[in-house]
Amino acid sequence: MPTPESKIPADDPLQLDPKHFAVEFENDRVRVLRAKYGPKEKSPMLRTPDMISIALTDRDFKFTRPDGRVQRMFGKAGEVGWYDARRHQPENMSAQPYEGILILLKDSK
Repeated sequence: MPTPESKIPADDPLQLDPKHFAVEFENDRVRVLRAKYGPKEKSPMLRTPDMISIALTDRDFKFTRPDGRVQRMFGKAGEVGWYDARRHQPENMSAQPYEGILILLKDSK
């Protein structure tokens, strides 16, 4: 079921934060991005669509929402997770680099 955030158009991470995101694959149904963050690096506030995330390295991230709420996410390399559309500022809290694959779902026709 769509979340209220899924009705807001997604930002393009490649335009807002090309340092941390690169396209691996794209078609009319999905956009697959590789995310790479150095230690303690963060992105600007982004609005992402519903997506699947695959951690390629261990993860210690902080996601700050526009209203100031903070969510910490920890994980191990190889973990796969589903994330509803959201607006947030991602930040790698680790002293280690992070790398992951994001499968961004596009609206189906």
